Amino acid sequence: MTGTEPPAACLRSPVADRPSAPPPRRRDALRNRDLLIEAARETFAEKGLQAPLDLIARRAGVGNATLYRHFPNRKALVDEVFSSTLTEVVLAGDRALAIRNAWTGLTDYLYAVITALPTERCAGHPTASCPDATSLELIHVRHRRTVGFLLREGQKQGTIRPDITPEDLLFSLAVLGRSLPALTTTVPGAFRRPLALILDGLRIHPTAPSLPAPSLTADELDEVLLSPTRPCPREEPAGPGQDSR
Repeated sequence: MTGTEPPAACLRSPVADRPSAPPPRRRDALRNRDLLIEAARETFAEKGLQAPLDLIARRAGVGNATLYRHFPNRKALVDEVFSSTLTEVVLAGDRALAIRNAWTGLTDYLYAVITALPTERCAGHPTASCPDATSLELIHVRHRRTVGFLLREGQKQGTIRPDITPEDLLFSLAVLGRSLPALTTTVPGAFRRPLALILDGLRIHPTAPSLPAPSLTADELDEVLLSPTRPCPREEPAGPGQDSR
């Protein structure tokens, strides 16, 4: 994949591929489910994928029994959080690709995606350490293609320096991603400053020196990002009476 093809032409939206929706749940059940997903996203970002499930339930304002009714174990909750993240990544990419100015599209996209990510634990290469490869691999592929396409378009439009490769930007974003939990916990929104510095490094500056070393290849980037693997979330038995830690 060269990053020159529009991502939409290479990867179907997960929304389009999903089967028809089940019969509507009661309104309060739907509300509780949404609250649990959002609480899980925030908690995983702060404490990682092994965060206590009862903490997620408390943050959502529901009981443990309600959590287990919707998500019988940790894996089911993690999978749903990343599935919803995939949808957000796809929608953010679609919005970015619709913007004629590639620089604006790229910056808007990166801010949206970093805000959407529930945890950095799988951000380097999503299939490295997480249980459900499908949604995570799709996030990884879609993200790479969107970044590559917008970067190349920005270079064609003369707003991004020509010696930058998609791998340069993806590696820099992965480095930033590994600090997101600490940043989120200590100073929410603090990621905007280092991201602004990364983006400024992409701009064409008349006096900018040449980059000091060759860019990583796509295979080298995969090797680097795959190396610090982390354990998968543990499978936990269903039922609010079980230990949720």
